[in-house]
Amino acid sequence: MTRRSGLLISIYMLMALMLWSPLASTEPAPNARITLGHSTIAINGPWRFHVGDDQRWSSPDFDDSAWETVDLTPAPGAHDGDVGLPGYVSGWSRRGHAGYTGYAWYRIRVTVDSDKGTPLALAGPTLVDSTYQLYVDGKLLGETGEFSGTVPTVFGVRPRVFPLPASSPAGAQTYVIAFRVWMDPLDAGEDNGGIHVAPTIGDADGIDRLHQVQWLQTFKGYVVDAIEPIAFVLLALMVLALIASRTNDAHCWLVVALVLLALLRVNQVLFYWTDVVSLRSYDMATAVLLKPLNLAAWTLAWRDWFRLSRPSWLRYVISVLTVSYVVLAFMGRPWFAPEATHGLKAATDILVEGVRLTFAALYLWIIGLGVTRSAKPSTCLAALSAMLVGVGLFAPELSTLGVPGIWFPFGVGVSRSQYAYAAFIALMFLLILMRSVGYARRKLNAACVSG
Repeated sequence: MTRRSGLLISIYMLMALMLWSPLASTEPAPNARITLGHSTIAINGPWRFHVGDDQRWSSPDFDDSAWETVDLTPAPGAHDGDVGLPGYVSGWSRRGHAGYTGYAWYRIRVTVDSDKGTPLALAGPTLVDSTYQLYVDGKLLGETGEFSGTVPTVFGVRPRVFPLPASSPAGAQTYVIAFRVWMDPLDAGEDNGGIHVAPTIGDADGIDRLHQVQWLQTFKGYVVDAIEPIAFVLLALMVLALIASRTNDAHCWLVVALVLLALLRVNQVLFYWTDVVSLRSYDMATAVLLKPLNLAAWTLAWRDWFRLSRPSWLRYVISVLTVSYVVLAFMGRPWFAPEATHGLKAATDILVEGVRLTFAALYLWIIGLGVTRSAKPSTCLAALSAMLVGVGLFAPELSTLGVPGIWFPFGVGVSRSQYAYAAFIALMFLLILMRSVGYARRKLNAACVSG
């Protein structure tokens, strides 16, 4: 046998081995061995995965060889579509379990070689649908929600650190890591389900530094949502000053609209930054109450700002639309009457969209009337401000039209609504100043004439 033929045979054997290896996915997952200095390593897998729930699956002695194999290795540069968290992978909905909500488990056996006496820790996954419990060697190490009830209470999944048991004197330690994940029906989606960003293991100092970076990314992703409500409240105070000037203009609805919009934006910050608001409380406040009330308040606010006549039917139509929206949105939530047929839920969603489109038509009609009745620069600026607010109020409809919903400047997610509201705040501040100056000049002129 020549050297070349021997080399060719070796290549053929290697190719055959590579082609055969995917067929062995039903065999037990190999023991992942990790060597640490003072570093951190993402645990991408292979993980064992199974839908359903059984507390025996947390045991290190449980045989998971028949489970599916899941690889959490992200594509280069992958990040989530919200705040830009790196390392994003699709959920189980794209891995053969479309439409499934409920419990599922991830398991892996990891052997860590580290310096003797080096404390180890695990940084939990930063993006999970919807919450999880972490078991290490069969013991519950921590959780991100409340699992005491029949259905877990979900809070925003934020960066978490879990100290691991001390390594053996030899410096090597084997851990059986298991995540018990609950996906709430509210998080159902075509790309959702389970762990999206793999957990990370490493020495405690390295994990602590990673934890700070993760929190910084989370903070940057929602800091605009925290600042804008403050600006909305300040604008509302400026409008109150206009009202106090005893003019003939009615601005009460503008104050209400600004406060309601501030509540809508800050509700998201409270959910993702704190444990004050649960997922279902957030959904109830946002989808059922604040969105309908904002549509009604802003429609009336712009009617008053443009000094339009007040047909009695407009107030009644807006009242009927608002009540209908609240009732239909409540009936359509996944947590309301979960035994209801899918057709009923789909019907309520269609009716809600019909109400929203009716609101959109009224909103545009009022802007159009305002512009046609007065072509002043201030009126055009007000119309532009109304359109900017509408970008946020009617965000789902714009997304349906194909308008991009989020951009990632400098790696941080900034939504279309955040851009629009930022521009609106500047314009609204200018409009209030212009109207205040106009009131002051009229009062001064009246005083001069009377004097």
